[in-house]
Amino acid sequence: MKKFVIENDFWDVFPNAKVGIVTCKGIDNSLKETEKYEKMLREAEKEAEKHFPKGDFITNPVISAWREAFRKFKTKKGARASIEALLKRVKKGNHIGTINPLVDIYNSISLKYGLPCGGEDIDTFAGDIRLTKAKGNEEFVPLGDKGNDPPYEGEIIYKDDAGAICRCWNWRESMRTILTENTKHAFLCIELVEESKVDDLQMALKDLAKLVEENLGGEAEIQMLDINNKEISF
Repeated sequence: MKKFVIENDFWDVFPNAKVGIVTCKGIDNSLKETEKYEKMLREAEKEAEKHFPKGDFITNPVISAWREAFRKFKTKKGARASIEALLKRVKKGNHIGTINPLVDIYNSISLKYGLPCGGEDIDTFAGDIRLTKAKGNEEFVPLGDKGNDPPYEGEIIYKDDAGAICRCWNWRESMRTILTENTKHAFLCIELVEESKVDDLQMALKDLAKLVEENLGGEAEIQMLDINNKEISF
């Protein structure tokens, strides 16, 4: 059994944050039903329109909340929250492409609720998982690249014993732990910095777990972390 621990140096910066986790076990992520997941994403893109501002894109509360969060720790130049990247593509009229069922499902949830969602393959983890400030020497090969690009000292990252899993909190993930068609056990997360959206977070977690079980089988368990509940086992 592994642990996910959010360390105190994170809570020092984000005492009111919440991180919801859905652990999925015994799933089949190899299902080839592209049309179904394309439809799921197109419907989510339509729902995402409610998050768009009438004026400047960055005045959108979803975007402004995460930009403010990213100003509180060291980030790579140009790094933005994953939800901003998704909403920007939809705002420009660019469809979100299908990748694999798990990724398509969590992207649809992210668009629907305006919350960053991500996921990793549990079987690739080396030891326990931590959300913490980087030391700056963690190995990190980003998705789509081959070279090591370690985080800055003080950067908020997910990490395990082998290195960083996701840089700048939810900006860029590691090639080493990505979800693939062969994934059987998945660690999915939804992050919240806006206290006013706790209900949205809870609904998003329930929808995420339900969609995984209905479409991919297996079992999905929901757990929540906050400053009073800093670690879970899975």
